[in-house]
Amino acid sequence: MPPADYLDWLRREGRIVIVGASLAGLRGAETLRAEGFAGELTMIGDEPYEPYDRPPLSKGVLLGKAEPHHTELPHRLEIDAKWRLGVAATGLDMEARRVRLADGDEVEYDRLLIATGVRARPWPKEEEARLDGVFTLRTRDDAAALLRRLKAGPRRVFVIGAGFTGSEIASACREQGIPVTVAERAGAPLVGALGGVIGAVAAEMHREHGVDLRTGVMVTALEGDPAGRVRAVHLSDESVVEADVVVVGLGAVRNTDWLTGSGLGAGPRGVACDAGCRAFDFRGIVTDDVFVAGDVARSPHALFGYQFLSLEHWGNAVAQAETAAHNMVSSSAERRPHLWVPAFWSSQFGVNIKSVGVPPMGDQIMITQGSPAERRFVGVYGHQGRTIAAVSFDNTRWLEFYQRQIARGAPFPVEFPTVDRRPEGRVPVDAAFPDPALPTHAPMVTLSGYSPTDQQLVFHPARH
Repeated sequence: MPPADYLDWLRREGRIVIVGASLAGLRGAETLRAEGFAGELTMIGDEPYEPYDRPPLSKGVLLGKAEPHHTELPHRLEIDAKWRLGVAATGLDMEARRVRLADGDEVEYDRLLIATGVRARPWPKEEEARLDGVFTLRTRDDAAALLRRLKAGPRRVFVIGAGFTGSEIASACREQGIPVTVAERAGAPLVGALGGVIGAVAAEMHREHGVDLRTGVMVTALEGDPAGRVRAVHLSDESVVEADVVVVGLGAVRNTDWLTGSGLGAGPRGVACDAGCRAFDFRGIVTDDVFVAGDVARSPHALFGYQFLSLEHWGNAVAQAETAAHNMVSSSAERRPHLWVPAFWSSQFGVNIKSVGVPPMGDQIMITQGSPAERRFVGVYGHQGRTIAAVSFDNTRWLEFYQRQIARGAPFPVEFPTVDRRPEGRVPVDAAFPDPALPTHAPMVTLSGYSPTDQQLVFHPARH
């Protein structure tokens, strides 16, 4: 069938399957319908819920400002889909074009969108992870369970990891007057995402609000009582902290396990795809019927040296899903690249933190507006003479301007009349990112190299 005829048939009668009842999955489905796809659409999700919003789970639910089971994402239009909820995808047969499900069923497709996102990285010692009072925070069930425990008035909450989620949890605890200890193996909170200069500001915020912040240490064990409830946390400096609630904030694991043996270029760093969201196979050859979007995608970005980026951002999930869906039902000439400039936000200790670009690529930072001492400032990151990111603390009005500078490859150091001429803003300094070989908690952007596939992948053909 000629490509044009096949595309017409696909739009009228084809079968598109979206694995991942997520933000990316929903926005992808809506875009397909908006662009004229009239065929059969199937949504597969491992949770028993239709897509819901995750940012409120750590930002609002724990403060009682939002109900965990009322965070559903609004539907922008009716997608007329078959929903397969509460059943996980367990395998992919690309030759037969089938997705295998945990209940033994198989779903056939003509084009597939993978939007399986990430899951919380669990505490690695399974017996300790099962102790009553040990939590992760990724799903709305996680949020509901943790909220119940916080409402019960714990003696102390212990947070493992001072990334964005861990810091937001600590902030929520202190706002409710709950004693909280945070352990971070790096030198300060947020260093993996924003570097040591900004991390030092974040550390001061923690301590000013009464957080018992322990940096440069690792948790070595969780201790339970005879009834199986967590009661203490042991640290690498041989200190012991009594706590009856422990929240594990060790970052995320990309949901690619179900693709083992499928032949796709999928691994721990995500599913590799091109700028048009088409997945690569394990040999680095692009497919034309499998697309990827959202947190699980690993794609090259023209603004950042064509590095493959994995982005855990709300806005990226939306933009990439819309691009993927458009390209799924468009001819080659009509397809477009995914060029969204990364952006994210966090709210903690009464401060609104926002970022654009890719801060971990920066080797220098300069404070261009405001002052870190006042918790109201903008920091701009540079790499090889280019502006590549910016972060603001309670000063978002400048971010749109710097986003435009990033998009056009503006020079660094920044030279504008508006740049603060106080000494701390005048000269770029080392951004103080940790050695990438040493893991830190929860970077929001992962620079995953240039290769679309991991060379150590072994392909095992699916058995029919």
